[in-house]
Formats: sequence, structure tokens, C-alpha cells
Amino acid sequence: MPISKSPASRTSMPWLIIMSGALIAMLTFGPRSAMGFFQLPMLQDTGWDRSTFGLAMAIQNLAWGLGQPFFGALADKYGTGRVLTFSGVLYAAGLLLMSTAHSVPILYLSGGVMVGLAVGAGSFGTILSAFARNVTPEQRSLAFGIGTAAGSAGMFLFAPLSQALISAYGWSDSLVVMGFMMLLVPLLAYPLRGNSQSGTQSKSEVQQTMGQALREAFSHQSYLLLTSGFFVCGFQVAFITAHFPAYLGDIGIDARYAVIAMALIGFFNIIGSLGAGVIGQRYSKPYFLAYIYIGRSIAVTAFLLLPQTPFSVVVFAIVMGLLWLSTVPPTNGLVAIMFGTRHLGLLGGLVFLSHQVGSFLGVWMGGALYDRFGSYDPVWWLGVALGLFAAIVHWPIKEKPVDRAPAKLQPAE
Repeated sequence: MPISKSPASRTSMPWLIIMSGALIAMLTFGPRSAMGFFQLPMLQDTGWDRSTFGLAMAIQNLAWGLGQPFFGALADKYGTGRVLTFSGVLYAAGLLLMSTAHSVPILYLSGGVMVGLAVGAGSFGTILSAFARNVTPEQRSLAFGIGTAAGSAGMFLFAPLSQALISAYGWSDSLVVMGFMMLLVPLLAYPLRGNSQSGTQSKSEVQQTMGQALREAFSHQSYLLLTSGFFVCGFQVAFITAHFPAYLGDIGIDARYAVIAMALIGFFNIIGSLGAGVIGQRYSKPYFLAYIYIGRSIAVTAFLLLPQTPFSVVVFAIVMGLLWLSTVPPTNGLVAIMFGTRHLGLLGGLVFLSHQVGSFLGVWMGGALYDRFGSYDPVWWLGVALGLFAAIVHWPIKEKPVDRAPAKLQPAE
């Protein structure tokens, strides 16, 4: 297999690829981050309980995670554009079917499995891997920050958009509108076609088979620690995404502050993601990740213990927004540093699978424990403890390439 030409001589970013990928991230991240706004109106019409909706969103997160390494491997082998095109079509179909979901199985299939797989095919793992193969190592962290910030922009835009659509047309027609919006993804995917073998790849990376990459990764202590820590990120953000609007209603905060809070998280997430891309290029990524998780635990603890008012909701949303997806650029950057870009879609996808297992538990436990205890407090405090655990496991991670003996690698088939 020929070694692709290195872009090391480039003086500027490949902006067409970066902007196309960023717009796709914004679209694919937007509707799934706004699902919390659909919970109460959907349950009011159908008579389901919160654990039913929570399980559907948990299935969505698990399907996203299970699909991520599979679609990442397909993008590594066949090109990013094809995988993203499939994502847009499946996303549209899932949202359209969800708009008709007046039975629990249809809800689980559409909003759970179909939307989850679509996000897995078109989210950060696929897009950031494409970025990594088309920029220099010096540009990589910033490119990851831009892609992550774009997903954050989707959250910022779709929070008020979804609430406005629901108020004007109801939850069902709103899903139809967003479903048709997802058909823009295949058009935006065109500049990312055929780039599966581009980028900065050493001879040893190109010759490495998928099986060799997996054995190497799962015998690498830092990779295993990174994977276990990213589980916590998924638990924390998915719980808040799915249940925060309902939680604010429970504590007597006006519903408009749920929209404000989610929009603020999305807006400051843009700043946090871009900042993480810059910081991660200059400072220790493992230590930076540890500080992010500590910061989250402190923010949640303060929010729960101090008087809960509209002002405290706004402050909490700003702080959590800065920390929300700031974990993504350094996490993906560490995987690329450890193993290179040849199998980044697969190996980054497996790390993200851990994230989505955490997301599944965060969303499902939020609904299940609420129905059992009548309160979200147990899940909040569990998230605080997990944040401290994540800080501990990131501390010993080594930010350096894996020791790789080229002689042991066989030509890829």
C-alpha cells in the first residue's frame, strides 16, 4: 500500500474540509442534544413515564457508542464521505419515524437505535479522524477544537430552535422539520470523500493491520486509562442533556430557563472546545483532562449545595458549558499521539464507546432512579464521585507514541 504524501509542508489548514466537517458536526449534534425538550410534551401526549423516555435516550447513546468504532473503521478503509452520507440519510429516517412514535417499540427503534447509529456515523469520531489525516500534527489539536466547537454550536442553535418549533408546531412536526434538515449532511460530505488514506502516516502505520492495531491498543496502559476516564464524561453530559430541563421544572425554575441554560451550555461549549484545542496543543493533555473532571465535580457540588435560583442556573450552565466537550480535543489528540492516524477512526471510536456506555447509564439511571426515589439527587452525586475518579485515572497517562517495532508488522491486506 503506498504511503500518502505528508501535508507537513502546508502552511494553512485545509479549510474546505474543516468547514464542511464542522457544519456536519453542528447538524448531527444539534437534534440529539435537544432531545430533553421533547421529553415532557411527548410524555404528556403518550402517557409514558420518564423511565420510558430515559431508556429510549439511553439506547440512543449506546447505539451511538457501539456504532462509532464500526463506522470509524469503515471511514478509515473506504472514506469519510460515504459514511457521513449514510449518517444523514439514517438520521432523517430516524427522526421522521420518531415523529410517529405512539408506541414504545417504535420510540426505541427510531429515537433510540436509528438516531443513535446515525450520530455514531456522523459525529466526532468520524469527522475528527478525517481532520487528523488532513492536517499536520502541529495543527491537529486546533482542528479538533474547531470540530468540537461546531458540535457545541449545534447544541447552542438547536436548544432555542427546538423549543420554538415545539411551541409553534408540537413535538411531532418539529421532529419532521429537523429530519429534513439532516438531509443537508450528504451534500456537505462531498469535500470529505475519498480521504481515507490521506494525511500524515508513517510506513509502520500504513502497514499495520486492524488486528495488530487492536492488540497494540488493548495492551497499552495509557489507552486503557483514557478509555475508562472517558466513560465518566459520557455519564455526566448525557444525564444533564436528557434530564436537566425536567430537573429545573421539579425545583420550580421557570421553563424558559431550561432553554436559556441549554443554549448557554452550547454557547460556552464553543469557547471551551476552542480553548481546549489551543491548550491541548501547548500543555499536558492528561493533566488538562484531570483538571476538567475536577472542575465538573466542583461545579455540580456547588450547584446542589447553594440556593438554586435562576441566577445559579445561569452560572452553572456557563461553567458546565466551558467544561462540556472540552474533553474531546485532548482525548482524541492523545489517541492520535499514541497510535498515529491510520486506525484513528477505529481506536478513537472504541474510546468513545466507553463514553457512550457511560451515557447510557447516565440517561437510564436518571429516569429509573427518579421514578424510584422521586429525585435526581442520587445521580447528581454519583456524577460528582465519578468526576473525581476520572481525574485520578488521567493523571498517570503518558503523552507519547507507543513503542512500535516495524519488524513485527506485516503488510496490511
